[in-house]
Amino acid sequence: MTINVAQLIVRTLTAAGVKRIYGVVGDSLNGLTEALRTQDEIEWVAVRHEEVAAFAAGAEAHLTGSLVVCAGSCGPGNMHLINGLYDCHRSRVPVLAIAAQIPSRELGSGYFQETRPDILFKDCSHYCEPISSPAQAPRVLDLAIQAAIGKRGVSMVTISGDVALLEAPATEPRLARRESAHPTICPSSLELQQLAAILNRSRKVTILGGAGCAGAHAELLAIAGVLKAPIVHALRGKEFIEYDNPFDVGMTGLLGFSSGYFAIMDCDALLMLGTDFPYQQFYPEKASIVQVDIRPENLGRRTRLDLGLVGNVRHTLTALLPLLESKTVQQHLDRARQHYATARAALDDLATGTPGSRSIHPQHLTRVVDELAAPDAIFTADVGSPTLWAARYLKMNGQRRLLGSFNHGSMANALPQAIGAQLTFPNRQVISLSGDGGFSMLMGDILTVRQLRLPIKIVIFDNGALGFVELEMKAAGLLPHGTELDNPNFAQMAEAIGIRGLRVEDPGELPEAIQAALEHRGPVIVDAVVNRQELAFPPRIELEQAKGFSIYMVKAVMSGKGDQILNLARTNLWR
Repeated sequence: MTINVAQLIVRTLTAAGVKRIYGVVGDSLNGLTEALRTQDEIEWVAVRHEEVAAFAAGAEAHLTGSLVVCAGSCGPGNMHLINGLYDCHRSRVPVLAIAAQIPSRELGSGYFQETRPDILFKDCSHYCEPISSPAQAPRVLDLAIQAAIGKRGVSMVTISGDVALLEAPATEPRLARRESAHPTICPSSLELQQLAAILNRSRKVTILGGAGCAGAHAELLAIAGVLKAPIVHALRGKEFIEYDNPFDVGMTGLLGFSSGYFAIMDCDALLMLGTDFPYQQFYPEKASIVQVDIRPENLGRRTRLDLGLVGNVRHTLTALLPLLESKTVQQHLDRARQHYATARAALDDLATGTPGSRSIHPQHLTRVVDELAAPDAIFTADVGSPTLWAARYLKMNGQRRLLGSFNHGSMANALPQAIGAQLTFPNRQVISLSGDGGFSMLMGDILTVRQLRLPIKIVIFDNGALGFVELEMKAAGLLPHGTELDNPNFAQMAEAIGIRGLRVEDPGELPEAIQAALEHRGPVIVDAVVNRQELAFPPRIELEQAKGFSIYMVKAVMSGKGDQILNLARTNLWR
């Protein structure tokens, strides 16, 4: 029995373990969608916007480590995938994108909706090639799948709708199912000895860990115990590092704690493990710096190194441990932990509210969500202030997961990622921490949530502004402009489309509202009206930032906006 190319694509993806394809249908995708309609192994997930398809696919790939697929029709259809695919690629999750193309005979003629996906998507993929004939299809598919899984990133395959309907040269995939690659990669004995020598002669060692520490929790704690080293995490390392960790001293970076910054600046040796932490101003100037990363191109990319090693974190630490001398003095660790305890207590003091005050602090909202959420909840956080509060107030425990656009920094990621997470784990609690700007940007796909009956809990930080952008403007000495959002009542909007909506304006009503949302069996939107003037101080205040903020206050008063300064003071000096 013969099959066409579209049917071969479906069989190949099934053999690769693909469970879902996210996308929006279109005539150039008819061959693929028809092939999916006549089988039961792969689900077609219809969304309202292709960008959502790519984000949702990335969330599933992040949570499972397995290959996930998204698809777009020709021209504008597949172009809408690009922002989500950039996020997938920069987050290093295995995603295959299928870009349908105009009729093959019209290529190069400026035909209706003609674009060049092989050029457009080159920068956000490891592999980006067209299938121009049936004979080419099996091999291109295999290479694309191998690249996405092996290199952990995006592969793109382009195919014209007419080519997808031609007879395939084979009826079965060329290769059997391929699991995600987890090779054992470890530095050489000489390199490990060099690393041990640096750590053994250093009195004050601090560890900075990132997402590469996934699966290495026990080894990480063992090394920290021998070195008496505080452990600082980057944002993407939070879910893998901070739980059950007596050496944890918080996060560093623009969203982090002063204690994480202190522990790094106070060390004489910094051990970087599986992190490509980008902010150069948060690295020590005089300490020895060593870095272990699975990707050679990451070594020394952010700061100068005394030693850079290629290896898996877990395997490298296992080999390194016998070479280390156990330190007997832990003054550096004790100081860092005390600093963390003080910083943590100060942050927790801010995460409260006064019933009847009509002023909800976003810290309080996040803390309530954290306390009431399930032990294995999956959180997604929009870029901006929701990510900030998630980083500071969500507690990871080894079961919970946290997703965001942490490398690409795209708005509107939380709701689409929640869709992918809930489809992947239908029996787990999925909570989207959405900014009002991010939610409204891709708000149309709340209809996808309703249509698929996904019990996602969407908590909107409704401050009527692009709050993080406003803060950046103020730090630069500028009066905020173009940041105000005239929002509807999101809870009433939810009710109008058949989703339960709750609006909260009083801090005293927060626990009851969040509990009611989490207990509801279907999707819920919680429209939480939070204070617009909340400040989020980084652990290190640059002179230019302080100067800029002073200039902002003068400009605000001179422009007749002194009431903003008073509101700012009331909000942030309320203690």
